[in-house]
Amino acid sequence: MTATSHNIRTEEFEALAEALKTLKTNSTLATLDLTNNSIGDNGAQALGEALKTNSILATLTLWNNSIGENGGQALGEALKTNSSLATEDLCGNSIGDNEGQELGEALKTNSNVTTLNLQYNLIGGTGRDTQDQFKSDYLSLLGFTEALKTNRTLITLDLFVKLNLTPGNLIEDSGIQTPAEALRINSTLTTLDLRSNSIEVTGAQALAEALKTNATLTTLYLQNNSIGDSGAYALSEALKTNSSLATLDLWDNSIGDNGAQVLSDALKSNSTLINLYMQSNSTGDDGAHALSQALQINSALRS
Repeated sequence: MTATSHNIRTEEFEALAEALKTLKTNSTLATLDLTNNSIGDNGAQALGEALKTNSILATLTLWNNSIGENGGQALGEALKTNSSLATEDLCGNSIGDNEGQELGEALKTNSNVTTLNLQYNLIGGTGRDTQDQFKSDYLSLLGFTEALKTNRTLITLDLFVKLNLTPGNLIEDSGIQTPAEALRINSTLTTLDLRSNSIEVTGAQALAEALKTNATLTTLYLQNNSIGDSGAYALSEALKTNSSLATLDLWDNSIGDNGAQVLSDALKSNSTLINLYMQSNSTGDDGAHALSQALQINSALRS
């Protein structure tokens, strides 16, 4: 069922959510797409109540629906008992740290969600001007971290923040440390999207340490961060032993010739990486030459 860009009123959506409760015996509606409507917190809360008893719906898309704290918490609470939803797409809402914490808590026990999209939300993105705000950011990311340590079904976690979009998710170096720790022991996540999250050298080093032991992550998006040559060095060391990563996106990361050189050295022995994206960096002729030489030796790399 698709209802996009129709601006469903909250009262109408509550009626729809009530109707969804009948799906416990219905065997047809598996996908619900409400992209670009305005269900808000009230609509999301009503939907959350329906999801607690629904056992059919597998895909729920709620792009750009003005869902904030109350709605986000209700949807997170529903995931603790829902047994059918595999994909939940909450892109472009106003889900912040408290709601992120609730979703993280739900993932500790949920055994069916494989894809969670939180692009363009407010997780870690409201600034750290006060100690209370820093604590809120930390608890939200800690929730996801603890979930990744025990969750055995989540395959894709998307925390990308769109370029020039304010506010948005903003993980930063201080926030990536704990999720990176979880990646060391997680055995199901295959895709992690951290584009445009102000990750610098320390964050890249934490992720690199995780990649040395992680054996399932195949795609890591780090576009539009600031890892620089030092961050590239850390990742290159991980690539020498990592045996699962197939796509590494380092587009626009202030990587110069030295960073390109160490990455090219790693590529000479790595046999699993297929796609390495290095556009819009600060790589000159020397770096480009080094990468070109690595391509002649590495038979797996395609781009």
